Amino acid sequence: MDKLLIEGGTALTGEAIISGAKNAALPLLCAALLTREPLTLTNVPALHDIATMLKLLAQMGVKIEKVGSGSTAETITLDASGLHNPVAPYELVKTMRASVLVLGPLAARCGEARVSLPGGCAIGARPVDQHIKGLNAMGAETAVEQGYVQVRASRLKGARLFTDMVTVTGTENLMMAACLADGETVIENAAREPEVVDLANCLVAMGARISGAGTDVIRIRGVGRLSGTTHRIMPDRIETGTYLCAAAATGGDIRLTRTSACYLDAVIDKLMDAGCEITVERDAIRLKAPARLNAVSLRTSPYPAFPTDMQAQFMAINTLAEGTAVIRETIFENRFMHAVELIRLGADIRIDGNTAIVRGVPALQGATVMATDLRASASLVIAGLAARGETLIERIYHLDRGYEHIETKLAALGARVKRVK
Repeated sequence: MDKLLIEGGTALTGEAIISGAKNAALPLLCAALLTREPLTLTNVPALHDIATMLKLLAQMGVKIEKVGSGSTAETITLDASGLHNPVAPYELVKTMRASVLVLGPLAARCGEARVSLPGGCAIGARPVDQHIKGLNAMGAETAVEQGYVQVRASRLKGARLFTDMVTVTGTENLMMAACLADGETVIENAAREPEVVDLANCLVAMGARISGAGTDVIRIRGVGRLSGTTHRIMPDRIETGTYLCAAAATGGDIRLTRTSACYLDAVIDKLMDAGCEITVERDAIRLKAPARLNAVSLRTSPYPAFPTDMQAQFMAINTLAEGTAVIRETIFENRFMHAVELIRLGADIRIDGNTAIVRGVPALQGATVMATDLRASASLVIAGLAARGETLIERIYHLDRGYEHIETKLAALGARVKRVK
């Protein structure tokens, strides 16, 4: 199993290119199930989760053509005209919760689906009950048997849907299902994330009739069929924020290209509160760190507030900041597992329920630590880059799920990092 070895203490400098967004690419790949015509996606990141989703779609009968090299490619064309097996088996679903995103498209296109209950990072329950509730309201018959969600529907009917909680994958699943439903569907309490908007933009280009994406009320007027299109995946705002935090923690000066600050207001505001100097360009962001960061408190909430996927990275930079930060996690109930590993590096952190109190220390010391989930892995990389001495991060397969060629990009910014077996 691969590990990441980091020799800390070097400020990150230079330029790095930001990849396409994992959280946008996964639902966009599933959107191919809605049409018999080819869907071409560009700016697809080379990630393990993308490779897993492609395997899942291929065993359903989707033809996949890649342009590029590696396990995935920057441009992928998907042809679901031969879709014949509307099943998502446990062996493919168990490592990735986003695989539940095939449920809505399969129900709409095939009238049936059998999807294993998903796995993924151990950061909280993240139940699929909102997906099932929405499909039931649209006239589907659903059952959960032997670890699988089974759905049947001759044709879904438009309905007014209200989710009990803001759910990104739930919003995406129901929005895709509604595209081929009979009549109008209204999703209330919808997720407002940029990735939801990116999916909606692609669906509209395919012929869907969607309004309100990016607000908490989305309206979809069902159509008889969707066509193919070509769509460029948005830049990854969480990867962008992670590299900005890495530069901030190491006292660096970096410029990130092929990205946008318009998705990152809450993150950029906090980095500026920490003392960083940030310059925003049309498709680039530059960060110059101060001699020492100021502690910044935060509370995670659904978009456009501070993202839960950046909480761990900010805990890492707060371990070295001047003062005390209070971090409140309101989205997932089990998302402070990285705190124990940061403490192994010398951090001063106290956990009280969904609140972490982080007192900045003058320096961290390298140690062997273990990644517990995707964003926890990123926080350990940031801490290791800033720590004195060597840090060895185990179980970095989590990193490979969400960060494209992370050691290569960091090395190009001057980091002393290498992957070891």
